Amino acid sequence: MSQVEIRLPKMGESVTEATITNWIKGVGDTIEIDEPLVEVATDKVDNELPSEVSGTVAKIFFEVDEVAQVGDVIALISTNGEVADDTKEENTEVEKAAEVVDQTVNDAVAAVHTSGDLDKNGPSGKFYSPLVRSIAEKEGIAMNELESINGTGQNGRVTKKDIFDYIENRGKQPVAAKEVAQPTPTPAPQTAAPAPKPASAPTMEGDEIIEMDRMRKLISEHMVRSKHTSPHVTSFVEADVTEIWNWRNKIKGEFKAKEGENFTFTPVFIEAVAKAIKDFPLINISVDGDRIIKRKDINIGMAAALPSGNLIVPVIKNADRLNLYGLAKQVNEMANKARQGKLSSDEISGGTYTMTNVGTFGNVMGTPIINQPQVAILATGAIRKVPAVVETPQGDFIGIRYKMFLSHSYDHRVVDGALGGMFVKRVAEYLESFDPNTKL
Repeated sequence: MSQVEIRLPKMGESVTEATITNWIKGVGDTIEIDEPLVEVATDKVDNELPSEVSGTVAKIFFEVDEVAQVGDVIALISTNGEVADDTKEENTEVEKAAEVVDQTVNDAVAAVHTSGDLDKNGPSGKFYSPLVRSIAEKEGIAMNELESINGTGQNGRVTKKDIFDYIENRGKQPVAAKEVAQPTPTPAPQTAAPAPKPASAPTMEGDEIIEMDRMRKLISEHMVRSKHTSPHVTSFVEADVTEIWNWRNKIKGEFKAKEGENFTFTPVFIEAVAKAIKDFPLINISVDGDRIIKRKDINIGMAAALPSGNLIVPVIKNADRLNLYGLAKQVNEMANKARQGKLSSDEISGGTYTMTNVGTFGNVMGTPIINQPQVAILATGAIRKVPAVVETPQGDFIGIRYKMFLSHSYDHRVVDGALGGMFVKRVAEYLESFDPNTKL
């Protein structure tokens, strides 16, 4: 029987796993090439994965709500229409081992929603997925033993494969290691106090309990992980954007009539950021352990609000190669797709720097959290009409100007105050020197 393995594809630079949310096709169903097979969810976006071949679904390896790692085989497609008999006796040692693993996974998945003995964050701050915790509890692995497992996932996270590899070799460990998992283990000496658990919030009469949706939980974990990873520093600069304000008022009607879309300030901000990155390329980097990855492309993410109130970050690829018209079209297209929930994984991956517009909500400044694995993020504040000192060759005078604050948060491990401050100052200089005669 000819079968093709369907693997979980890479869905973004920092995405290492995805949750199976729905199997569109089941075992025995026929499927055409490029027809949707399964729906998956990451901490960035929900996606439908198409079949790479035409045939019949022969086997499914992951159940709904189970987490798969990038590269895992999630299904088999038979190209000649035959489906393997799952009740057929398996004869090889490899196949028998696979049955044991599958059963362990199924039992663990069934226990995910009732599991509660192990915290999702260990004393070291390392995050453990519901599946890993469930497998650990089923196998009698205590938290201090779980902490000793070397994780191969992002930020040292323990994956399903890591814990199964550990369990397979567990019996070969010295006696002292075995004793860790006994019902009444001797507490291991601690060199540091465990990370404090979040304080429990008591409910009071009349309170309403609102469960976080899946995306909000993932965003929450992503933000906490970023703060644990990067020491954040924020620099603030005020920019005079009077010329940009007047220019936009002049061209927005013509752009609306021609394109049927609004021309926002976002393309102008992105253009200034792209120019400043070319001046200060060490802002356009990522950190990988002790290595600094200097990015060749300038791919700018722009935070966009979803109808649910959650945020998503579509990416403008090669923003430095687009003129204002091209940026405006890209920004509007991405914003529309975000509101309609139609962004693809490619459109939210590959970002090298992120910008968020807190001015949309009337905020004058903010302290944004870095979008890992990037090292910096810019928040643009509300544009305000204020009295200001205007310098001219004939002397200074008080005038009415349009001004805004730029808030630049950066990773102080690799971006010092001088670089972080000079970068945001350069963005402001590009905004203030905007040519009012610019043509779209």
